[in-house]
Amino acid sequence: MKFTKTIITAAVALAVAGSALADITIGVVQPLTGPASGLGIPVGNAVKIWPTTIAGEKLKVIVLDDATDPTAGTKATQRLVTEDKVDVIVGSTATPVAIPMADIATSSGTPQISTAPAGLPPGKDKWMFRLPQSNAVMAHAMVEHMKKQNIKTVGFLGYTDAYGELWLKDFTATAEKSGIKVTAAERFARADTSVTAQALKLVSGNPDAILIVASGSGAGMPQKAIMERGYKGKVYQTHAAATRDLMRTAGKDADGTFVVSGPAVIAEQLPDSHPSKKQAIAFVQAFEKAYGPGSRNQFAGHGWDAVIVLEKAVPVALKKAKPGTPEFRAALRDAFEGMGRTVLAHGVLNWTADDHWGYTNETGVMLKVVNGEFKVEQ
Repeated sequence: MKFTKTIITAAVALAVAGSALADITIGVVQPLTGPASGLGIPVGNAVKIWPTTIAGEKLKVIVLDDATDPTAGTKATQRLVTEDKVDVIVGSTATPVAIPMADIATSSGTPQISTAPAGLPPGKDKWMFRLPQSNAVMAHAMVEHMKKQNIKTVGFLGYTDAYGELWLKDFTATAEKSGIKVTAAERFARADTSVTAQALKLVSGNPDAILIVASGSGAGMPQKAIMERGYKGKVYQTHAAATRDLMRTAGKDADGTFVVSGPAVIAEQLPDSHPSKKQAIAFVQAFEKAYGPGSRNQFAGHGWDAVIVLEKAVPVALKKAKPGTPEFRAALRDAFEGMGRTVLAHGVLNWTADDHWGYTNETGVMLKVVNGEFKVEQ
């Protein structure tokens, strides 16, 4: 099995001299190729602009490509914990990959910062912490917006995998409490190139709204299919679609679509009172300086937020143990649980022993695509 592997460090000169590259080793597993590469590449780009030290300790960052494949992701994770003995794992951004990675993280006692909203059974996420907002939290913001739009019926068109099924579960539960009913559910695989049959079924049912659950560039194809079938109701997309790939792939068919998102995507539009505005602006300025105007997106924001979390937790863990040891990994996990209120570019996080999601219902921001741009819904 071949992996794309990158080591990012400021200590190149030391490496030549035979010295250790870094003191804290971070393993990053991302879909740099495959159907979810539109999610993983922005995270990888954010990793490239991380600082080279935390709390005075040099970083050694190893980036592996999971190719949007659970088998490749687990092999990469196994390699990181056995050969590289990483202190923490960041990834994957593909939900079906992040979930099996958790088994390896748990068995090896390595904290995992998931950049996907990966759902695990209660008690199984002791070593996994999520940076994306939970589907339930984002569904809350979406349902509140639907109530204002007087929506009563919703058709569902989503991935067949864990991301789609978890969204259907969480959205249905939240919607039913507000008197909104999911009247039909159609599914498709990430690799599918057409959803014509599913779109026809949903449009013929004429629900008040259609919720599309897809990610990155994959969100554009079902969007176009719905609109090309002549649908006149409201279309909603999840936070995995909060990227310019939606507009690039769907073109004018994206206009008018409502997308739930974390605050980082629309940093400048946030009110000054928003707690994340300062971090969101910092993220946008740094990322777009490196990659150009308009390059920001939801996933790059999670990559940026990962290092904010590490900068807060690592100094605490260093007081208890040295990097490269099981004791340090355990201390880092405990530090995540105890770091308290932490302002990120994507919201305010507060991981606890009982909650490794950490966001509140105030997190989600509703956006609308207007002339190819995201605008905050008031």
